[in-house]
Parts: sequence; structure tokens; C-alpha cells
Amino acid sequence: MTAKDRVMAALDFRPPDRLPLYDGYWPEFAAAWREAKGLGPDADILDYYGVDVEIAVGDEGLSPGGAATLEETDRHVIRRDSWGRVIRTVPGGYFYEQLESAVSRPADLERLSIDPPDAALRYVGLDDRMAADKQRFCVFAKVGGPFIRSQFVRGEADFLCDLAADPTFARELATLIGRHLIAIGLEELRRWDLYDTGVWIFDDMASNRGPMFSPRTADDVLVPVWAEMVRAFKAAGARKVILHSDGNIGPLLDRFIEIGFDGINPVEPKAGLDIVALRRQYGDRLALLGGLDNAHILPRGDLAEVREHAHRLVDIGREGGVVAGMHSVGPDISVATYDEVVRVLRSADSQAL
Repeated sequence: MTAKDRVMAALDFRPPDRLPLYDGYWPEFAAAWREAKGLGPDADILDYYGVDVEIAVGDEGLSPGGAATLEETDRHVIRRDSWGRVIRTVPGGYFYEQLESAVSRPADLERLSIDPPDAALRYVGLDDRMAADKQRFCVFAKVGGPFIRSQFVRGEADFLCDLAADPTFARELATLIGRHLIAIGLEELRRWDLYDTGVWIFDDMASNRGPMFSPRTADDVLVPVWAEMVRAFKAAGARKVILHSDGNIGPLLDRFIEIGFDGINPVEPKAGLDIVALRRQYGDRLALLGGLDNAHILPRGDLAEVREHAHRLVDIGREGGVVAGMHSVGPDISVATYDEVVRVLRSADSQAL
């Protein structure tokens, strides 16, 4: 099977030739892998481990044409990004401080500037590589979701307060953002011809304890927007729509199935999501992409424990419905441990998955 055949078989609950794999690697882990294997800087970790999934996304911000660097020193960079935020970063830092938001009050919604979804600036470098990526991976389009992207426009704390204190405004903002994301997703499907795979909606919404809002708030503000997005993508011909969110989204899973999501990622054990229990509960109604424990089991490096953990995914994935992975492989996981995980996943190759 090709990567695409393998992944789509799993998502269709048909037996793949082996468990598909979807992981991303921190630079520190990739550096440790090159050192452990004696490989040069051009070695491709995705190819080495046989990663099957690629997520393709353009600049989905409201206005890529409005992005600009406002101040740069040896201590920090302040810039306006394509979401209209003013953010500050420091050299070598990953996270940022949001200094200003595009929407500080409801009236600002009417003044938002939104570039067209087909603006060339959104897809620089992506169009040229897409044919090669589609030969190598199962490629999906990607957009953000109304929860996380509304925070980008409004500010995290302010949007959380809106959800509680002004749900009418929160719903208006989330709907506007959702429809913008629909336009971006439809353009990605069209320009890259990804209808036969589909779209992932990335909408981180939960801590390890649960969602950042109540189910009632979800029903009032966000469920209608998620549903509109899923309907639009599937009406356009997208074969699958997958939801990505870190954390414990368990209290919302029944809603996500009703909305029409085909699968969830990354199914984090540290957040209380047990992939075996979820498979028993939901059967072929929900594909599960992830399931490996990158917080406790793999960092401990007990190889017997690691093998048992990986075998659980192999056992429930024989008839499809599972894409293995943990989404984020950091330097607290040793190369030897990760090698053992992949060895176990691949050991099923000859067992007629």
C-alpha cells in the first residue's frame, strides 16, 4: 500500500497493510536521532520512520498582506501577524506575548480586513511541492477552528470571558471566523486537489482535565460553527474531516460524532483518553489518530512497558480505525525508545493486518 492507501483504509475501517503512523519531531529529538544513527544534516526523519500523513496549510490569517515587523532588537521582535495581532517574541523562543488584538470591542468586527482566500501570498512555496508530497504522504488540507482562531483575533483571556459573559458576541465572532476558515479550506481542497483525502480542523480547546468551556457553551456558540464547517467541506467533496485538539475532549465526543467528524487526534493518554476504551465505546463511528503516551510511558523508557503499550494499538488497529502516533516527539523520549515503538508497530507487517 502507498501511504495514502494505508491511511485512507484505516480511516474507512478497512485493514491496512500495517498501522499508519503520524508523528512530528522536535528539532532536539531529530538532532539526537541524527547523532545516534550517524546521519548527516540532510537525513530525513520522516522518511526514516515511515511517517504516512502530511498536513498542508497556507497562511490562513485574515490578512497576510497586512503582516509586518514593527520593531526588531537583539532582545526581541515585535510584529503584526496575519491575524492582526501585535506579538512579541524573543530570540530562540517558541512562544509569544500578545500585545494587541485585532478586535478589542464588538464594533471592530465590521472593520476587519480580510484578504481573498486565493491570494497567492497565502500559499508561497506550497503549490510547487504539493505534487511530490502527494506521492510520498497521505496529504490533508488544514485549517484552524473557531475556538482557537477566535482567540487569535480577540485574545485568549478576552474570548474566554466573552464565552461566559457575552455569548452573543462570542457566537458572532466565532461564526465570522468559521466562515473565513471554510473559505480557506475550500481553496486548499481546490488548488491542491485533496478532495479524496480531506481536511483537518485544528482547534485546541482542552486541558488535561477537560474542555475550556462547558458543554452548554459549546452548544450555544461553537457547535453550530463546527457543524457548518464540516457540512461545507463534505458538500464540496472532502472524503474525511478530522478534528485535532490536545487535551481531554472526551465530554464532547458524542457531539463531534453527531456533527460529522470522522476522527480525532491526538487521543492523549495523559489527558485521560484511552484509545482502547474509546474504540470499544465508539466502534467504527470514530477513527482514532494518536494514542501513544508521550508524557509518561515513553519518557520512562522501560522497553517492556513500551512494547506492551504499542501492542495495544496494533491489536485494536488490525481491522482499521487507528492511525498510531503521539503528534509530538520531544527530547525527553530517547531514540532507542522511539525505535522500539516503531519496531512493534512494524512487526505487524507480516501478520496480515
